[in-house]
Amino acid sequence: MALQMNPETPGRVLTSDRSGGLLLLKKSPGITSFESLAIVKKALHTGKVGHTGTLDKFASGLLIVLTGKALKLAPWFSLCRKEYEGRIRFGLETDTLDPEGAPVAEGKIPSREDVEAALSGFRGQILQAPPAYSAVHVDGRRASDLARQGTAPEMKKRPVTVYSLEILSWDPPSATVRVCCSAGTYIRSLARDIALAAGTRAHLSALVRTGIGGFRLDRAFDPEAYKGTGGADPGIARELAAAVQPVKAETFALLGLPAVFAKDETVKSLILGRLSGSDITDLGLPSDAGAAGVFSVKDGGEEELAAVLEKKSGKWGFGRVFAQN
Repeated sequence: MALQMNPETPGRVLTSDRSGGLLLLKKSPGITSFESLAIVKKALHTGKVGHTGTLDKFASGLLIVLTGKALKLAPWFSLCRKEYEGRIRFGLETDTLDPEGAPVAEGKIPSREDVEAALSGFRGQILQAPPAYSAVHVDGRRASDLARQGTAPEMKKRPVTVYSLEILSWDPPSATVRVCCSAGTYIRSLARDIALAAGTRAHLSALVRTGIGGFRLDRAFDPEAYKGTGGADPGIARELAAAVQPVKAETFALLGLPAVFAKDETVKSLILGRLSGSDITDLGLPSDAGAAGVFSVKDGGEEELAAVLEKKSGKWGFGRVFAQN
């Protein structure tokens, strides 16, 4: 993808992209994930912007922002495993399970040994009930909307996977934990359930998302460096333009998906919505993959995404097609 400065309006960015791009963005606490996109839209002068996984308002950390045609890749980003560092405040549970809620229950301050023992029951695949204050839909409505109206929504448990869970620091009444988990895992619910297993109550008082798939927070663009400018500083447009990455084969590797390179005739077939058995053979798609990116190589060595293919019921088909210039 090419992002370039408008010579007639310094600081204004023109988006002349083929397949769109992605931006690693550091979200600050106190604003919603949607609000955090405002500075990106303003700096890049485009409305074709979206994030791939919501962070609660009180939370901070990594958001992956997609622009242009790269928005079509959102489903695969959303399925990535996530990594977090969260602070659990023991002794007090709130209705929202975070620091913004009202107290609903109190309990003792457990020992570190009690908490360590409780953690063992939350590694691997577990059943978890999402928070009542969440975007999960119950009977066609958001659970959070029902909760705010005084209705207690029935939050059914669902399977999630916790790949790793450990205490990073112990500072009673709080513990900081590191979690690596599947998409759909609520760290607020995890804090609640760990406390209950330890014989007490708790809420999540702070949360930082440190990773999504192979993408890391320490590589993210930080709008706080331009706090108070409202995106008006020409520098933020330049820095944002430089931080937007084109979609490449490496992008798929960081998503945990394979990428293959296709011949020109195969790329033309894909763009026209044709996928034959010979195409699949020529592409050499890995037999154990559920999805794969297909790229062409343009003059000068530039990689250009042509399609994402998915395997369903054992057969390869189209996930998304990217028309090329």
